[in-house]
Amino acid sequence: MNGTKDYYKVLGVNKKASEKEIKDAYRKLAREYHPDVNPGNKEAEEKFKELSEAYEVLSNADKRKEYDSGGAGMAGGPGPGFGPFGYEGFGSRPGQGGRVEYGDLGDLGSIFDLFGGLGAGAGRQRQPRKGADLETDVNISFEDAMKGVTIPLTISGRNVCPACRGSGAKPGTIPKTCPACQGRGSVSQSQGPFALSRPCPTCAGRGTVIEEPCATCRGAGAVQMPRTINVKVPPGVKDNATIRFAGKGEAGPPGGSPGDLYVRVHVALHKFFKRQDSNILLDLPLTFPEAAMGTEIEVPTINGKVKLKVPAGTSGGRKFRLRGKGAPKPKGKGHGDMIVTARITVPKKVTGKEKELIKQLREIEKENPRAFMEKDLDTGD
Repeated sequence: MNGTKDYYKVLGVNKKASEKEIKDAYRKLAREYHPDVNPGNKEAEEKFKELSEAYEVLSNADKRKEYDSGGAGMAGGPGPGFGPFGYEGFGSRPGQGGRVEYGDLGDLGSIFDLFGGLGAGAGRQRQPRKGADLETDVNISFEDAMKGVTIPLTISGRNVCPACRGSGAKPGTIPKTCPACQGRGSVSQSQGPFALSRPCPTCAGRGTVIEEPCATCRGAGAVQMPRTINVKVPPGVKDNATIRFAGKGEAGPPGGSPGDLYVRVHVALHKFFKRQDSNILLDLPLTFPEAAMGTEIEVPTINGKVKLKVPAGTSGGRKFRLRGKGAPKPKGKGHGDMIVTARITVPKKVTGKEKELIKQLREIEKENPRAFMEKDLDTGD
């Protein structure tokens, strides 16, 4: 190997590197130094040129063999007539003399397919700018959050011009293809053996120009005005959840898509229901006789009342699970459960007859609920 440049060192591989190792090394470094990733960085641009030059030689078996043997035209880079990828080689368009437009990665074949579509194609029409996203808040009841609800919202912002329907052109006319970029939305600027692409200054990257602007929106395609839209809040939505409504935001410029609408939902507290993920929690008050002797009670749920059998001897804090009676799960995947917790109530006021009956009960009651405590105290544990 001779010459002033060590292509193996440029790619960070040894002389015996396989074709795959060379390709992987180039892919990694090209991602890092590509001009689309480092706009305005001259050092990165020069490094990228050097990487491309090294890969062009080492990825080709014949050129690599000639380079290793010190053949003509390989001493300080590719020989006369080579662009950064060879004679009109991959990555260049016919007639460009080997130039490569940084933004036009779609034309670089399998090598730049490795970049996952990095950059915007200089030979492709640029997509018009998207409209702005909007955010708003809504307040709904607990019941509406469980069942789902459709809410009318009045939104203020840039909306599609009713006169030109968003084209920006005078009604009866249409935008024309930009004469400067021929509808591509970008133009090329030569810089050495490369060509840098940038948005077309004539059409601002849209690819079209408006010769006769709409009088209502003055060519903007949108006007500031309120509008009312219906948004559907799905069943089971949680408090502070944010729902995205695609295309319901502000109108974009002519040819551009609208932005999105983000709605944050605030769910009001319920009188006696509480939510825990997809489960609904309920504290169920029971009198002492009901808990001691057992009973059957109608329990409220989000979808009406159901009967719950309370067995005799139920203590405070005991939990009962009503399967499928909780909140709706996302994407229609059924419902959670309702967890009912028994709470034994003590009357704050009692009548004389009630006092007499309670006294009799205390006298005949045999079970001592504190027996375990007294036993520990007696033994000194």
